[in-house]
Amino acid sequence: MSVNQATASEDVAADENPPKGGRSGERTDMVGKALGLLVLLGDEPRGASAADISRRAQLPFSTTYRLLGSLTRDGFVDYEPDGRRYHLGLRIFQLGQRVSNHHGFAGTALPVLRRVTEQTGEATILSVRDGHHHLTVNKVDGPQMFRVTSDPGHLGSLSTTAVGKALVAFAEDAEREKLLAELPLEPLTEKSITDRDAFRADIELVRRRGYAVMDEENELGMRAVAVPLLNHQGYAFASLATAVPVFRLSLEALVAHVPLLQEAAAELAARLPQR
Repeated sequence: MSVNQATASEDVAADENPPKGGRSGERTDMVGKALGLLVLLGDEPRGASAADISRRAQLPFSTTYRLLGSLTRDGFVDYEPDGRRYHLGLRIFQLGQRVSNHHGFAGTALPVLRRVTEQTGEATILSVRDGHHHLTVNKVDGPQMFRVTSDPGHLGSLSTTAVGKALVAFAEDAEREKLLAELPLEPLTEKSITDRDAFRADIELVRRRGYAVMDEENELGMRAVAVPLLNHQGYAFASLATAVPVFRLSLEALVAHVPLLQEAAAELAARLPQR
């Protein structure tokens, strides 16, 4: 028997033999492991292989593979056969939408987002921070044919998006410093900021002027402007953006929408539950 075969056999044996606490303790442990896999997949917008997930979760491959199979059967995870990659499934999106509705974000914010879109003619996006990503909570598309792809439930970069930079710039002081020091600065386009000093300078500029811009840093052909939704302490608990294709609005014309966004952000901050 090879070393790899022996290791796999040990993994299976460990999984099939419950600890002295009994089957109930094992089931609780496996639920925790399954939830951990969902959290890891939430950090992988493009999906990940079972081997990658196993390595990141620090779980035996056999355990990871079996849990992913169960989660896929129940709709919490989707499997892409061509790329052999796993993604968060529709059930997760449905649960997320219920949480959003429960906390008032979706229903309360939608009329305000629609009003902003009616005045700008462009997409309006509401996001919150989820660890090292921003999470799109709600979006209203403009009447134009060209759609913005950041749909509700989308996890995106904090460093390359306007909504993300607004969330970083107006985070609590200690949290902002931690993000500035640790946030992965991944290049999504040739215009993405990957130098940490340059990113810090950009965030300081956002703080001074009160809004953030994205000019093809996250996606070529797209630009956006975003403002924070501030709580009573002056820290961002969400951000609001207008996004447009570059051929339709110049950066200067887009920034002209900032007062409208700030007015809407103030209204939403007064209405929404602050996290």
